[in-house]
Amino acid sequence: MKIAILGYGTVGKGLVEIIEGNKNKRNIQIEGILVRNKEKYKSSKYNDIITENIEDIFDKEIDILVELMGGLHPSYEYIKRALKDNINVVTANKDMLAEYGDKLVKIAKENNVSLRFEASVGGGIPVLKPLTESLEGNDIESMYAILNGTTNFILSKMYDEGLPYEKVLKEAQELGFAEANPEADVEGYDAARKLSILSTLAYHRRVYWKDFYLEGISNLDMKDMDYAKKLGCKIKLVGQSKKNKENVTGFVRPVLVDNNSLLSKIDNEYNIVVLNGNSVGELSFVGKGAGKEPTGSAVYADLIDIFDKRISNIDSFMQEKIEVEKTISNNCQALLRFKSPQKEEIIKLIKACVDEFEIVEDNDELVIMVYANSEYEINNILCLIRDKGYCKESRKLLKIS
Repeated sequence: MKIAILGYGTVGKGLVEIIEGNKNKRNIQIEGILVRNKEKYKSSKYNDIITENIEDIFDKEIDILVELMGGLHPSYEYIKRALKDNINVVTANKDMLAEYGDKLVKIAKENNVSLRFEASVGGGIPVLKPLTESLEGNDIESMYAILNGTTNFILSKMYDEGLPYEKVLKEAQELGFAEANPEADVEGYDAARKLSILSTLAYHRRVYWKDFYLEGISNLDMKDMDYAKKLGCKIKLVGQSKKNKENVTGFVRPVLVDNNSLLSKIDNEYNIVVLNGNSVGELSFVGKGAGKEPTGSAVYADLIDIFDKRISNIDSFMQEKIEVEKTISNNCQALLRFKSPQKEEIIKLIKACVDEFEIVEDNDELVIMVYANSEYEINNILCLIRDKGYCKESRKLLKIS
């Protein structure tokens, strides 16, 4: 099996190490490696096949192109070219699949080649293959997941060590867990892209990542953590989607989860995906969501699947987009925070709107846990309070079970 690798960063090096460590099992020949700056790899044993010129890669006779560059461009153009040249492709690029998965799957199908992307979701967690193969006889009804190690690391540190967001973010950047520009992680874009890939494969319709309700963690403060502890909860950035008759309900947002729940046990760089099937019930997939070895392992597994001619059904990327409802229509709970409140008026209004609520804090700010028939009901309460001018600022944090 002859391959070329685009990108020789953390994951690329991890893949090469796994290939070298399994030479006695599989003979995978690396024909070329594309990098931005060849000077950085003068001492590499692969220096003679490392290049800055993409044409050097396409001039080789290769069976599989492995794209580990990330980003949308020029990765998209390179993958599209490979597929049209009847070259199989393995990628870890969730940004590109979430944006252009429909086009790339169509090109792969037209040219009778494989497009594999296990490493795009959950790092080393093997979840896409079970979803498209082992669970094919199931109707996947819903899923929830922690899909971003950076935000999970930040939230774990804030909760366990009582450190403010800005300080933990800086530490995460120094440790290499967070990018210099962390927007994609902390605002929920990365998790939404991964959730869209999972949901598209699970529900057999294309679910576009920008259609989810998106809320990041950058506005969370230490009081949120204090209230969570008081309620016997943790705060996690969770992606959740559920298939309804006509549409999908989905979001990526920080939520409260009970300390005895499965989600609360997933800390730091670990990820979890929980699928609910009509026949199999609930299945959980847990592991490291990023990193050299875990992600390299997922890429290597895709190479072997192509070599062994194993086929997964990913045609759902070519289906029409399904409508995504952003608001929860069933029973739910939410922690409401009110700054500079007119307390009596707010409590009176909430009492008139919901059957059950609990005052969590009544000092500098008013904090109330409400139990409602839907998120619409909660949003309506907040709109009424705002319109009547009962507080300067209000915030909502959902609790999920």
